[in-house]
Amino acid sequence: MQTRSSRMAGFGHAVPARCVDNAEIEANLGLEAGWIERRTGIRSRYWAGADDTLSGLAERAGRMALEDAKINADDIALTLLATSTPDHLLPPSAPLLAHRLGLTRSGAIDLAGACSGFLYALTLADGFVRTHGRAVLVVAANILSRRINPAERASAVLFADAAGAVVLTPSPEAKRGLLSADLVADGSGYDLIQIAAGGSSQPFCAGMPAEDALMTMRDGREVFSRAVALMTETSQRVLHGAGLTAADVGRFVPHQANARMFDAVCGNLGIEREKTVRTIESFGNSSAATIPLSLSITNRERPFADGETLLLTAAGAGMTGGAVIYRV
Repeated sequence: MQTRSSRMAGFGHAVPARCVDNAEIEANLGLEAGWIERRTGIRSRYWAGADDTLSGLAERAGRMALEDAKINADDIALTLLATSTPDHLLPPSAPLLAHRLGLTRSGAIDLAGACSGFLYALTLADGFVRTHGRAVLVVAANILSRRINPAERASAVLFADAAGAVVLTPSPEAKRGLLSADLVADGSGYDLIQIAAGGSSQPFCAGMPAEDALMTMRDGREVFSRAVALMTETSQRVLHGAGLTAADVGRFVPHQANARMFDAVCGNLGIEREKTVRTIESFGNSSAATIPLSLSITNRERPFADGETLLLTAAGAGMTGGAVIYRV
């Protein structure tokens, strides 16, 4: 078979057992009941327990995707893990993930692209499948609850733990798979969302303030406005690049950062609101994991039609972001 594109052959997702409702966080922060849902669209999220690990969460989502794809483990040639919260700073977590899944013939590497990490991994995976004619497992997973500053409202109300996965396999059809991609970065917003300590610029040290190892969002309003602009502009470019209009989009699958944010992008693009896949209400914002988790859940609830066109977009820390048109 001549490989001319990739195909999403399997989907998976996983969350920890503990579901945290807004009331618990609102009480801790002294917020009135309903404050979080009104501003974010989130009603609940899942947070890891003491025994949960990033690699364990990723393994559950990856295994579900492999089983859904009905693919032999030896057919996976590459495993990409998009995460901001690996098990350790070193070594990467992807080799452990591939080992636990029995992917003995697969290369494995972590990608740190923050909230847009899945889009970057998907684009790289599509290129690998087209070039080598072999399947790729893409997993995005995060345990952000261990990096939340519980005293900082901007991040404490948003972030969650989850994993999502997709298996890409070779396809002989030229007009399938990734039709258009636009990946961008704007380092002028580098410090808008960050964890200050732990890297080589500010290593962990004795006496270091605890909050330096936790996530902080310096200016939530600026993050919001930049993210809406980035996702809108990249989405417009990929639609144009694929020769499509908003009416051609079967499902709009945005990063689930904030419901007001992706509703604004949807309005800017002129996409019918009912085409937007929404998982933020029950699962919160798990950074790179939100898009593959959303793909898995929406496909389970209403399977993708043959040839359905998806618009995926994300923006996050760095700032990095982008958009992809993918035909399933």
